[in-house]
Amino acid sequence: MKVAVDEDRCRGHGVCWTLCPEVFDLTDDGYAEVLVPEIPAEHENAVRTAVGSCPERAIVLS
Repeated sequence: MKVAVDEDRCRGHGVCWTLCPEVFDLTDDGYAEVLVPEIPAEHENAVRTAVGSCPERAIVLS
């Protein structure tokens, strides 16, 4: 499974980073970025939670 952040939608709430800092980080401007686009199996549930919790629906799984 892969994950990406839609930079046009992200507003820097930081929910994804709070839920899964192993996969997400925040830029110096406070917007989300993906550290590891190919999600390790042990973090899949946390990433799915982050996807469902993103207020802007900016996280995309493929």
